[in-house]
Amino acid sequence: MPFFIIAICTSILTVATLLPLSRSSRWWVRDLDFPRLQIVSSGIVLLLAQAVLLDFSTFGVKVIVATTICCVLYQAWWILPYTRPFPNEVKLFAGEEPRERIRILSANVLQSNRNAAALLSLIRHYQPDIFVTLESNGWWEKQLDALESEYPYSIKCPLENLYGMHVYSKLRLKNSTTQFLVQPDIPSMHTVTVLPSGREVQMHFLHPTPPSPTENDVSTERDAELLIVAKRVAGLDHPTIVAGDLNDVAWSTTTRLFRKISGLLDPRVGRGMFNTFHASYWFLRWPLDHLFHSRHFTLSFIKRLPAFGSDHFPVLVELVYDAATGVNQQGLEANVSDEVEAEEKIAEESGKASSTWLNRLAP
Repeated sequence: MPFFIIAICTSILTVATLLPLSRSSRWWVRDLDFPRLQIVSSGIVLLLAQAVLLDFSTFGVKVIVATTICCVLYQAWWILPYTRPFPNEVKLFAGEEPRERIRILSANVLQSNRNAAALLSLIRHYQPDIFVTLESNGWWEKQLDALESEYPYSIKCPLENLYGMHVYSKLRLKNSTTQFLVQPDIPSMHTVTVLPSGREVQMHFLHPTPPSPTENDVSTERDAELLIVAKRVAGLDHPTIVAGDLNDVAWSTTTRLFRKISGLLDPRVGRGMFNTFHASYWFLRWPLDHLFHSRHFTLSFIKRLPAFGSDHFPVLVELVYDAATGVNQQGLEANVSDEVEAEEKIAEESGKASSTWLNRLAP
């Protein structure tokens, strides 16, 4: 009996490992990109059970154990960059007091959450230069407007569909737009932030829809939005930041493709996962809230902040403009097949030539 139970568990582990290898965009395939840490943990427990309960003298047992080891190692490969032993992708700022820095707080507020006071307290305590909220509706806008004297620049798009978005800034914003890149009710925000030195930073704030049985049964809408922005910022010479709840994990094939196409860096690599969802369940957490940036910046710090009643933790990142150091930073690089895949994903969603979508982001 233990053999059959363990064989079934090994089969489930194998299917969960092999399915994401498919390029299928179905939600039940793509969602298996998320729990790789949980799958690794389950695989290790399964290996321990195999070691205790099975007779290793039989060929079938050896196959089961070898299969389990391969699955665990493969799953671990995806999350390894988000562990401490892995080399940092973004260098830590090592100079004196930085003259050009920008501190950004991103928080998915959970539209039904009414503990706005806790979030306002965090903002006042950590004093970000810019903060972005996701899922913020009209009620949340009224609460956030209490900070307008400290954050005089803003972009507001209150919606009741769980995809409202607000940006508040101490720093001057210019050329600000709210765009609906893929879906008519899913906004993204694009602006230029002016640092006190006068340096301009291009910023994009995103919250695409996730692949799920209750929203989109495929991931093409999410993937297309991420890749449209990736294509837009690729190769730009000026400082760029992309942030928000991307409804995708840091190690997924889509997020990796986004990083390859955009050329942006992930400050979490070599530092930790900084899991932001789900705030209420420690055993089911993964990194959904992201900040990527161009090589113009090095890192001052990155923190996951305390919970405030949402299902997401807020995340706080401070970057330092340090182009001389940043030029030596190396992220993921795209090859021809990556470029083709990105074009195909955008075209699949739009049903048009990808250039039509790219024109939507043109200044």
